[in-house]
Amino acid sequence: MIKEFQNKNEWALILGGSTGLGMASAKKLAIHGMNIIIVHRNRKAELPQIENDFTEIKKTGVDFLSYNIDLTKQEKRKEVVHEIMKAISGGKIKALIHSVAKGNLKPMINAESVLKNDDFHLTIDAMAISLYDWVKSIYDSGVFARDSRVISFTSEGNTKAWKNYAAVSAAKVALEAITRSIALEFAPYGIKANCLQPGAVDTQSLRMIPGYEQIITHSLERNPFNRITIPEDVANVVYLLCKDEAAWINGCVLPVNGGEHLN
Repeated sequence: MIKEFQNKNEWALILGGSTGLGMASAKKLAIHGMNIIIVHRNRKAELPQIENDFTEIKKTGVDFLSYNIDLTKQEKRKEVVHEIMKAISGGKIKALIHSVAKGNLKPMINAESVLKNDDFHLTIDAMAISLYDWVKSIYDSGVFARDSRVISFTSEGNTKAWKNYAAVSAAKVALEAITRSIALEFAPYGIKANCLQPGAVDTQSLRMIPGYEQIITHSLERNPFNRITIPEDVANVVYLLCKDEAAWINGCVLPVNGGEHLN
């Protein structure tokens, strides 16, 4: 196993990294020697499994930090960034990975609880604007590496309409727009920003969407390899984007779906 990130005191800061794509990315980067920071928000009942995954990361020999907070709160963000600066003692953030899934999945009409204005605000703030908040906070703290990567996860909901997905769809569009602007305006400081667009991945977040089974079935029908995307597929591309050779990839939305978008 090549550990190209080892002994460099470089860190991956993963927002929403306790499950799904964020956790898979953490494990992949850890086995290649990158130190890991996970910021997440989970209930006590979920912590035993999460701690098992954290232990697996620690067994790779990298340094590891985790913070169970509401990462959308400004005061919590400031506290954690300050703690990170002290804890990594001269280290640098090589990658900031945004894997936040906090939003409202409600229908627009014909239901007891329908989507409201505030639902859009909450979802877009958590799943899109928080990316800029954290990038700016890390930049202002001076702990980004000279060649660093910002990676976020979008979905086909950026262009397609799914029932109950309106608020998240709007957030994904905003996330891509913010990522492009980060790619442009932070480029002089060595920061590259890209979105990955996986196919349907059977994660906890997907299963929250009403009728998610139909999304999986539709993906299977379209995929040239006749399988859905798995978290490890996405984590592999996160790893590739963090390598030195990927330094010239900037401002892109990259499909990671085995060609599912072709059909």
